[in-house]
Amino acid sequence: MSIQKLQPFLAEQYENFPKGRTVGVVVLRTTQSETIFRTEGTGEPMCSEYVQAGLLPEHDASIPRLVMTKRKQVAPERRKGREFLRSHNLLYNAPKGDTICALNTNAPCEMCIDCFLYGFAAGGEGAQKSRVWTEDAFSVLPATELIGDRTINAIFETGTMRDEKGNASTALNTSEYIKPGVHFLDIITLKDVTADELRYALGNILLTTRYGAVSSRVGRMENRILGIFGGIAELPSSLELVQGVYDKLITDGKSLEHPFNTDALASATQTVIANWVTKRGISLQLSTDEQNDVIADVDRHWSPEEQETFLKRLDESYAPLRKVKSEGKKKGKKEE
Repeated sequence: MSIQKLQPFLAEQYENFPKGRTVGVVVLRTTQSETIFRTEGTGEPMCSEYVQAGLLPEHDASIPRLVMTKRKQVAPERRKGREFLRSHNLLYNAPKGDTICALNTNAPCEMCIDCFLYGFAAGGEGAQKSRVWTEDAFSVLPATELIGDRTINAIFETGTMRDEKGNASTALNTSEYIKPGVHFLDIITLKDVTADELRYALGNILLTTRYGAVSSRVGRMENRILGIFGGIAELPSSLELVQGVYDKLITDGKSLEHPFNTDALASATQTVIANWVTKRGISLQLSTDEQNDVIADVDRHWSPEEQETFLKRLDESYAPLRKVKSEGKKKGKKEE
């Protein structure tokens, strides 16, 4: 089982103090529908930044690239995992009050899988730093190629754009959207995680399919893992990866027009990251077969037949930490 090859970079059990073990994951995120990534409300432009096009001197011109911010990645993935924790009664009551652990309520339970892995801070009696490190993901092509406009109209209950008196409906607003088939390259770093925590985090990435605003209508996305690394340091940044892939595509004479072939992009990306084992602090890259075995292992553990056993086993691995917290609270009360 190829996940065992990553064992030198995995923790045997959860520990409070970091020990410099990292597993890096390269993810290709491809929009499958219109998608909206913005920081403000309706009508605001898509998130984008001007950055250098490539790493080579001849590609040093600045271009606008779409940005999928770190929070827009990790929040939907956390919610996906929490769906299954909730279905198996693996979310706990917050320390203060009787509310079940939930995001954005300032009342984390501090005891569930999500709290231990993704961290918590606000509202609790302590803090836990996330061991799933993310960063902004960038589009490969310029933003100007990837954005369209959509006009939203008001439809009456008759199903038409005219009311009972025959008056025409007016446009509500015009909003930007990201086109289907847009590619974002992303780096995710897992710090001092156990094998089951690795399965949990990868499962959240592979199972999450909706991102951004209005995700009940748009925002469909496919996540594809292109590389898994082990080491004592982080992988190069998402921006460096995108710039390296841009250089590779230009050097190969590819026409960078939307829509761009996903398999061609994946191949170019895998060529670029194949050299990363020479980077300082990166010791191991799984082969394609080993990577596929890890993904198959994740799929098996998340299957309906094994999901409950897997999640309860991971949940029970934190039991000693919960006991320590509980004893600490009792001791504090006696001292008062």
